[in-house]
Amino acid sequence: MFANTPPVIPVVNPSLFGDLTALLKLYLIPLLWQLVGAVALWFVGGWLIGVVSRMIVRAMSRHFDVTVSRYIDGALRVILKAVLIITILGVFGVESTSFAALIAAAGVAIGMAWSGLLANFAAGVFLVVLRPFKVGDVITAAGVSGEVREIGLFATTLDNRNNTRIFVGNNKLFSENIINHSVNPHTRLEAITHVAAGVDPFAVVERIRERVRSIPGVLAEPPPEVGVREHTPAGAVLYVRPYVGGGIPDQETVLDATYRAITEATAKPA
Repeated sequence: MFANTPPVIPVVNPSLFGDLTALLKLYLIPLLWQLVGAVALWFVGGWLIGVVSRMIVRAMSRHFDVTVSRYIDGALRVILKAVLIITILGVFGVESTSFAALIAAAGVAIGMAWSGLLANFAAGVFLVVLRPFKVGDVITAAGVSGEVREIGLFATTLDNRNNTRIFVGNNKLFSENIINHSVNPHTRLEAITHVAAGVDPFAVVERIRERVRSIPGVLAEPPPEVGVREHTPAGAVLYVRPYVGGGIPDQETVLDATYRAITEATAKPA
């Protein structure tokens, strides 16, 4: 009964292939080329920004110090990256005027949400203009101490004595007391030691003074200060105050050598 029934062949609508082809040609392929162009523009633009930034930094270093040069470099990079992003959006058909209008419309909301960030930016400008410290100075501020590596747009970078990098918001630095250890030509270190009861503290003072004077890095002027701070039932308490210049590594080295000199001067003879 069904032996002579011909097989059923599905009918494919030829217009479906036409629609897919038109979709590829009109939308997908142009979008793919836009993505490729945007990625290429991002990498090439980033490379060009780096080249321009290095050229400007070299040019500014002839007329400005490293603090101002690095700050301007950071600001310039942000501006050029914003221009690059607007250019990439233009590849996708977003007009710059529309983008600017969008930013203007959202300006109030962004300002409220980023009030702390804007405060850090304003404080960074004042730090660069008023110059309470510069790159290379050793400071204590906002509960941290370290050598200033960079004053950025929003944060200042420091390296502490443990060689740990610290980022502190510019507004926090600017709103608190700043102790700059590098402004004056020298810094006074201090070490404390005890002398046992019955030992002449003034004889120990002279022995310590002679040894501290010979430590590399200790300044001859002003000379090291060594004396008796107080007398206790257990013995005298001495202070040792060498003067040094330079940064944190030099101070650490001198302080270690000072304690070694104290140990040698107060050791009992064998």
